[in-house]
Amino acid sequence: MSVSPPQRTALVVEDDPDIRELLSTTLRMNGFAIVEAASGLDAVAAVKEHRPDLITLDLNLPDLDGVEVCRQCRAVSDAYIVMVTARQDEIDRLIGLEIGADDFIGKPFSPRELSARVSA
Repeated sequence: MSVSPPQRTALVVEDDPDIRELLSTTLRMNGFAIVEAASGLDAVAAVKEHRPDLITLDLNLPDLDGVEVCRQCRAVSDAYIVMVTARQDEIDRLIGLEIGADDFIGKPFSPRELSARVSA
């Protein structure tokens, strides 16, 4: 009897419902179970509760800044963190990577690009 590997979990942290749905759909198509959060505080709680393998993280959130969310997530998780944000300045990418993000995708983004990155 063969045992299938456990399903990977992705946490989608995005306050815009349309973008959150696009990210969730793209990740579902790549085999992830999805947990969603629309705020930074909800994201940190979801990381502790669900222990995701992957986190997509917007920087512009209504309560905590995405940089602070990344910092708090890194304290309790080694999930692969992809920042997906409209902030495209080099300093934003550098700060994100320095505090623990693994990758950075600018908005607007291509769902194919996200698929390729999470499949790799």
